[in-house]
Amino acid sequence: MKNSERSFARRLDLTSLQLFVAVCEQGSIGRAAQQEFIAASAVSKRLSDLEAAVGTTLLQRHSRGVALTAAGESLLHHARSVLFGLERIQGELAEYAHGVRGHVRMHANISAIVQFLPEDLGAFARVHSQIKIDLQEHLSPAVLQAVQEGAADLGVCHLGSSGSPAGLQSRPYRSDHLVLVMPRSHALSARAAIDFEEALDCDIVGLQAGSSVGLAMQQAAARAGRTLRQRIQVTSLDAMCRMVANGLGVGLLPSRAFGLLQGLGPLAAVPLTNAWAQRELRLVARDFAALPASARLLLEHLAPTRPATRL
Repeated sequence: MKNSERSFARRLDLTSLQLFVAVCEQGSIGRAAQQEFIAASAVSKRLSDLEAAVGTTLLQRHSRGVALTAAGESLLHHARSVLFGLERIQGELAEYAHGVRGHVRMHANISAIVQFLPEDLGAFARVHSQIKIDLQEHLSPAVLQAVQEGAADLGVCHLGSSGSPAGLQSRPYRSDHLVLVMPRSHALSARAAIDFEEALDCDIVGLQAGSSVGLAMQQAAARAGRTLRQRIQVTSLDAMCRMVANGLGVGLLPSRAFGLLQGLGPLAAVPLTNAWAQRELRLVARDFAALPASARLLLEHLAPTRPATRL
């Protein structure tokens, strides 16, 4: 660390950062002071000292409260990251005191969570029982963002044709193939395979906006010069299957997921012939070599060593 950077770090203190975040979230020095059980004058003094330390105005005071300057917006983002990191340190050290010997934060999309991760993580946990895994389900773009911002050590998602943020590394994890799901009584259910364009006359039961499957359907409809008749959006694959089974439309989901969810109704699945229906799920991280030991163990369990790809 350079001397100038070390001097800057010494001029900041965590209490002032915490109060700054509270003022930003409350929109008022007075309300933040009440929340933090401290005098408003003391909060105001802390903020003035913080502005002096960074050398610029962070807040514009007005009669109704405060408003962030551009510099204040930037500091708020970084302050939240710093405080989140401290909470993570506290949580992980507390877990060590209770016997946990590692902690991996993982975000994954719904396809990975439904199809592959239960068995893979279960097998890992049986061998490494003292490593705690925090798994959260998110859409693929949010998984990439979480890894890029450091909120997750590892991500599992579908990158899609648009790629992903620069600076991330990836490894192949699993692949899946999309199928068109419909009631067994549907006119298309007897087909051995189908082009998605043939389904554009049907009502669609889709996943929430921003899902990789939803984006793929919209792009396919646009290429065909058609409008996607998506009448219903749901947040889970089992909800999609139940909607489809009750005649509310057709849906797209991975073939292995359909096999796991077949008990939800009298459904048929027809494979898509489109090239985009064959998808690859990838593990992503900012730097595989720099992962904590526990995360590297999980990485090697999920995807044995192969050359990493820089995105």
